[in-house]
Amino acid sequence: MVENGNETSKSDLTFEQAMQRLEEIVRKLEAGDLPLDASISAYEESMRLVAFCREQLDKAEFQLEQLTLDAVEETPAGEERA
Repeated sequence: MVENGNETSKSDLTFEQAMQRLEEIVRKLEAGDLPLDASISAYEESMRLVAFCREQLDKAEFQLEQLTLDAVEETPAGEERA
């Protein structure tokens, strides 16, 4: 991925950085100042970022589900859950 003109691998990117870059790309595309080729490249990058963010959100959702299941399993029978 390219971030501010530099190649950035997905492993170096946080969810927040990816979202920030997506917002930047959207602003540029909405402004309509980019040439066609640059617009296409920006769109391609944005789609990679969307996939990365979706993957990160899926992982977070899975972790939350596991934590919830673990908490339910640890609650002794007869006790009310919060």
